[in-house]
Amino acid sequence: MIDLSGIEPFASGYNRHCYRHPDDPALCLKVLRPENIEVRFQRQAWPKKMLGRARIDDNRQELRAHQQQAIRALINDGHDELVWAHLPQFHGAVETSLGLANMSELLFDDHGLPGETLEHYLKHRGFDQPIRDAADRFCNWLLETGILTRNLLPHNLVIADRGGQPELFLVDGLGAPTIPDKLATLSAWRKRYIGRRIRRFYLRIGWETGDRSTSWEASQRL
Repeated sequence: MIDLSGIEPFASGYNRHCYRHPDDPALCLKVLRPENIEVRFQRQAWPKKMLGRARIDDNRQELRAHQQQAIRALINDGHDELVWAHLPQFHGAVETSLGLANMSELLFDDHGLPGETLEHYLKHRGFDQPIRDAADRFCNWLLETGILTRNLLPHNLVIADRGGQPELFLVDGLGAPTIPDKLATLSAWRKRYIGRRIRRFYLRIGWETGDRSTSWEASQRL
C-alpha cells in the first residue's frame, strides 16, 4: 500500500485529488474525494440513484474507458506509442492510505514542473499559435485513432513538453457513455461522434477566450 499521509495534492478537481507518487515522482495518483461524491450522489434524481454510486466514481469510469475498443485494438496491434501520444500512460488501480487510486504518468512542462491545464494557459496567454497547432494535432489524433471521449473541457487537458513543443494530453473525460460506446462499432457513427466533440471543443475555447457575454450552456449548442 502506498502511504500518502502528510502529502498534499499538487492538483484537485471536484471529484478527485492528484498526488505525486512518494516513491516515484514521475507518477500521478488520482484519489477520489468521497465527501464530494456523496454530495453529487444526493443531488441525483431518484431513478439515477437506483443505479448506485459506482456510476459517478471517476476512477472506475476511467478504468473502463481505458478498455474501450479503440485503445485495446491499437495496443494489441503494437501501436502503444500512438495511444500515449495524447494520453498519459496509464498503470491501473493501486491501493493507497487514502483508498484506491488510479496511477498514471505525470506530465511536465519544459521547466520540469507539472504541466498547466489548457484552461489556465488560455486565461493567461490566450489561444496563441503554438497552442492552436497543439489543439489541431490533438484533434487529428482523435480522428486517426477513433478514441472516444466525453466533452473536451480545457481544465481536463494538460500541456506537456514533447520534443521542445507543447502537446495536449487528456487527463480526464476519457470514454463515452454506454450507448455511444456501443454504437461506436459503426465507423460512420464513431466519426460523427468524435467530430461533434471536436467542434464543441473549439466552441469552448472560443467561449473561454471571449467576453463570455452568454453562458456556456447557450454557446455550446450545435
